[in-house]
Amino acid sequence: MAFKTFSTRREAITLEDLGARIARREAELGGVNVPRNAGTRRTPSKRALLKAIEDIGGKW
Repeated sequence: MAFKTFSTRREAITLEDLGARIARREAELGGVNVPRNAGTRRTPSKRALLKAIEDIGGKW
């Protein structure tokens, strides 16, 4: 426990469980469409990085 004065009633979950929960919710909703950031304030280096990721087939 990180804080001596903090207590929770729930048990911690693993990352695997969290991933499974998220995948299940996404399947129930038929996919989640999160709007993309317009990117109007990105630096040139950030734009180059994102373009390089996209060029190799990555999804950021």
